[in-house]
Amino acid sequence: MKELLLGNEAITRGVLEAGVDVVTAYPGTPSSEIPMSISKIAQKYGIYFQWSTNEKVAYEVAFAGALSGLRSMVTMKHVGLNVAADAFMASATVGVDTGLVLVSADDPSMHSSQNEQDSRYYARLANIPCIEPCSPQEAKDFTIRAYEISEKFRLPVMLRTTTRVNHTRGDVELGDIPQRERSSSFTKNVKRYVTVPSNARVLRKELLEKMDTIHIELDTVEGKGSLGIIASGIAYNYVKESVSLLDLDAEIYKLAVTHPLSNRIIDFLTAHDEIIVVEELEPIVEIEIRAIAQKERIPVTITGKDIIPRAYELNTTRIVTAFSHVKGFSQPPVMEFPIPVRPPVLCPGCPHRATFYAMRKAAPRGIYPSDIGCYTLGVVPPISAVDTCFCMGASIGISCGLSEFVQEKILCSIGDSTFMHTGLPALVNAVYNQHKFVIVILDNQTTAMTGHQPHPGTGITGMGKVVPKVYPEKIAEAMGIHTDVVDPLDVEKTILVLKEAVEADELRMVIARHPCIFVEGHVRGEPYHVTEDCTGCQLCVNRLGCPAIEVRDEKAFITELCTGCGVCAKICPAQAITR
Repeated sequence: MKELLLGNEAITRGVLEAGVDVVTAYPGTPSSEIPMSISKIAQKYGIYFQWSTNEKVAYEVAFAGALSGLRSMVTMKHVGLNVAADAFMASATVGVDTGLVLVSADDPSMHSSQNEQDSRYYARLANIPCIEPCSPQEAKDFTIRAYEISEKFRLPVMLRTTTRVNHTRGDVELGDIPQRERSSSFTKNVKRYVTVPSNARVLRKELLEKMDTIHIELDTVEGKGSLGIIASGIAYNYVKESVSLLDLDAEIYKLAVTHPLSNRIIDFLTAHDEIIVVEELEPIVEIEIRAIAQKERIPVTITGKDIIPRAYELNTTRIVTAFSHVKGFSQPPVMEFPIPVRPPVLCPGCPHRATFYAMRKAAPRGIYPSDIGCYTLGVVPPISAVDTCFCMGASIGISCGLSEFVQEKILCSIGDSTFMHTGLPALVNAVYNQHKFVIVILDNQTTAMTGHQPHPGTGITGMGKVVPKVYPEKIAEAMGIHTDVVDPLDVEKTILVLKEAVEADELRMVIARHPCIFVEGHVRGEPYHVTEDCTGCQLCVNRLGCPAIEVRDEKAFITELCTGCGVCAKICPAQAITR
């Protein structure tokens, strides 16, 4: 039977067909649909699922599952692997007996990320196998194969995806879901599990020897021609379409295993005078191909990133352009379809808009470090209350430094989920080193940007269990930090509290707590409208940037997008906005 599945849903199906016991994650686009779908079916299929506080913890919990005899998976986006890297590298050194699969979802073109790093570098660094699906069908099939590979070679396996694989829909042939009894146990083995230098030196040598023996049969070859093309992941689809459009005589080597490369590559190189390597992002495969050709003394011309763009995701047009350049063809005409620009903005009724307004009123000449989340959109004028955004948790760490090095007042903003993710160590640092600035927790009681997943502050686990909430104010108070909790929709009080915090000349925390308008159970207020008293000052438009407020006939006009938050009414100098 076939079903139309998203690439991420296909991976979930692979989890079921592979008999996986443990799945852990921290949400991050483009990987989020995998754990979100698992969370809905975990109890039915006896899977232990966990939304972890960050990717490092998620990896450690999944690693513990594998060490306990349970097939385990951990999912994250590419930058999440930076956070998990310490545990990830240790697991490669130690190895596993039961399957452990890491799904690292890369985001070429940075649709929702701060960089477009290539996770395959991590697979090479750790010396573990890396496999890349090119379609939803392969996403499911390769998930199953990944566990077989992991258990055969006793190593974690990286399933590297990219946005277009994660978010593409396709027909997927479904297999059977096995019925089995789950049992777990941990066998002590200090020589392997305690990585003191004397043990680590032995494990390091064993890892290198293990990698030398790995041979995985997943690659395929198709077509005929003097031109050889090596492609991996989603790039294979673009190559296949481009070869058809240009009517090229080419043999295509579809690289499913991008680390370690199969010895079959040598025969493919030998059979062709010219090779083009097509891969998204970094020239990782290309560099290895060039090294193999040199080592084996194969007289072949290799082309790659000198014609294939290194930045941003690939598509058929970009590949056709590159192939036309190499073969001396005239490039086929490209149809242009201009699309109206629609920049992302904070939603109508978003409580963060009110908080940012209050921050700018409290410290108009301040510096506003911020973090990763919906609230990063506070950088967009007219809100303009985000001056830095680098990585998860950086707002507090950057503020620690700025508070020592500049004279301006520092008000940093960080979301409730991000605070739990990596804000806590920086908070401890701020207390320990006696830094003086204001931390504003934007607490909308959800992980909004990635799809409203729960976190420790929500009191709900990934399995739907109700647990005690972790309150940031209690954490701060335990560290001796003066903390205030405000409702940001009470604009006047929020401004007063923030002004007091700024003027205190000490480390302060202000928690702006109001649920996201999309949180289940949130009741929208009665919409507002503009009366004839409007003077046309446009303060509401020029300070809030709310999508529900427009200018018509030189006066403010509130559209049906209004959610009834009332912030515009509270800042209107003419009191011309009412229900």
